[in-house]
Amino acid sequence: MVVRDGAGGSEVAVVHRPRYDDWSLPKGKLAAGEGWSAAALREVEEETGFRCELARELEPVTYRDRKGRRKRVRWWLMRPLSGAFEPNDEVDELRWLGPAAAVELLDYDHDRELLAGLGL
Repeated sequence: MVVRDGAGGSEVAVVHRPRYDDWSLPKGKLAAGEGWSAAALREVEEETGFRCELARELEPVTYRDRKGRRKRVRWWLMRPLSGAFEPNDEVDELRWLGPAAAVELLDYDHDRELLAGLGL
């Protein structure tokens, strides 16, 4: 989960994925031989264009996807260091939102619950 300091407090990066027409938190899958934290940083940079630093690991989240498959996601709170978003095939829009607005926009309960539980 990418968080930055905004004028009104913390802002969270929320991405729109055209393939699913949904709003979610940036995440992805491990590449062969890759560690969890390296995968998190790589996937966030691929989806958002931001090179980030890890702040802390969050509790893992388990849920069922649209096809009923069990998914387990390991999350880190991270801060952007450099970069800029450019629309791509995987993510066509990124919004920086305060936590309450992000919770309203996110499409999935597991994303909303994770964010709401942080108390940003």
